[in-house]
Amino acid sequence: MDSNKTIRIGTRDSELALWQAHTVQKKLNDLGYTTEIIAVKSQGDIILDKPLYELGITGIFTKTLDIAMINGQVDIAVHSMKDVPTALPIGIIQAAVLERANTLDILVHKGNLDFLQGNGTIATGSLRRQAQWLHKYPNHTVVDLRGNVNTRMQKLNDSDWNGAVFAAAGLERINLKPTDFIDLDWMIPAPAQGAMVIVAMQNDDFCKEAVAKLNHNETEICTQIERQFLKTLEGGCTAPIGALAKINNNEIHFVGNLFSIDGKEKLEIERTISLNNWTDFGKNCANEILEKGGDKLMKTIKESLKK
Repeated sequence: MDSNKTIRIGTRDSELALWQAHTVQKKLNDLGYTTEIIAVKSQGDIILDKPLYELGITGIFTKTLDIAMINGQVDIAVHSMKDVPTALPIGIIQAAVLERANTLDILVHKGNLDFLQGNGTIATGSLRRQAQWLHKYPNHTVVDLRGNVNTRMQKLNDSDWNGAVFAAAGLERINLKPTDFIDLDWMIPAPAQGAMVIVAMQNDDFCKEAVAKLNHNETEICTQIERQFLKTLEGGCTAPIGALAKINNNEIHFVGNLFSIDGKEKLEIERTISLNNWTDFGKNCANEILEKGGDKLMKTIKESLKK
């Protein structure tokens, strides 16, 4: 091991992002590596030789760190995997997926669930959560909610909404999960929800080798199936697509769905296969959805998102 090399870990500066970066830092330190955390805030003062589209950068939450890596400011970056586009920028690779945490979405509410029987207002910035909520509760109103988890929780507290939907993993990681919540076990999570991914530069053998030691094989397989499903449906992070793969006794169980934005249309697939045959599993499940009308529904979604 090159004891002189410090692995610079890039992260966004939100509490959750920093928690994730510190978790990776501790794991690498425990293996004997020297690390440093570099929090990158904004794109405003970054000058690039090439336009972003030439680099193939699409992820709204990952762009700044992608650029920092390409510019040599950081060596690796840590992300919530569900925020990472299925196509990484040229020169950047997925180096490790950490063992997955809770995959569930939860509803944080204000101590009264009577609204579930009638009319209510729920907040979320996710089209997937919105579509699945409206499918189950067509009489409800869904309002937009953006920002990091702390900001969203504060906005909920300051509002007259009945509740807001969060990923359980994010709230659990920074001890922000309140007592007033219910598990939404009927809601299919975002592909790779609850998993953390580390990306590195393709030509950086030292960092790739170091980070590979943190990879959790079972989580890597499940998230790859889910992201394959997402990529084949051609859904960016915004399309109402849910996917969850689980391994049990050498079998993989998968459920995936696609909704219209208003939640009225739903296409779902549920399949189980042998662990040995997983390579194209996500892709094949997505193709079944596309053949059942998903192709037409995706076109409608893309048109409505352009408006």
